[in-house]
Amino acid sequence: MKNKKTLAAAVLLAAFILWTVLIQCVDVQEIGPENTKVGFAALNGWFHTVTGVNRTLYTITDWLGLGPILICFCYGVLGAVQWVKRRKLLRVDTDLILLGIYYLLVISAYLFFEMVPINYRPVLIEGHPEASYPSSTTLLVLSVMPTLKFQTDRRSGDRRIRQAATAFAVLFSAFMVGGRLISGVHWLTDIIGSVLLSGGLYLLYRAAVERADQKKAEGQGNGVS
Repeated sequence: MKNKKTLAAAVLLAAFILWTVLIQCVDVQEIGPENTKVGFAALNGWFHTVTGVNRTLYTITDWLGLGPILICFCYGVLGAVQWVKRRKLLRVDTDLILLGIYYLLVISAYLFFEMVPINYRPVLIEGHPEASYPSSTTLLVLSVMPTLKFQTDRRSGDRRIRQAATAFAVLFSAFMVGGRLISGVHWLTDIIGSVLLSGGLYLLYRAAVERADQKKAEGQGNGVS
């Protein structure tokens, strides 16, 4: 199972890299504001015409984007509490340490594409072009919400709590991704890029946790605490 997740992660990340390259090569036209160039111009232009721009939905999804940040903060507090109580960082639950590394990878990806713009938004933000690829809100939501379900499943013995966390993660993710799509503040290809990148990074995290669990189980089987 671990190897399957690693392979799936590699496939998704390779697909993201290929998608990013294609966006800069295929059907590139100046269809953005201030004649900014956009790849897959026919597809992106058609989809943007269909959705139009909904500034209200954009604002709502922007504010709701603070939700995943709060979840990251809560897990950070949990890890910090364990660190203080157990007095050593390496005594913090391994899945929480890996979660922190995973969140740092997501943040690093976001910062990289802010510094190296691939696409600009189909609308001006405060009168200026703004980096649009991959959709940062979509990347954040699809990277963090699955970890809420995963961590709840690992840490809660209450089936109702696990079910509630799963339902919330799925519904929130669907609303946020759908909201960003139809708000018209991103090109369709920006959303697709975020789905590929977040999926690949999350599966890497899952594979790392499963590997750590396996090592722990082997150590306990050999009498190592």
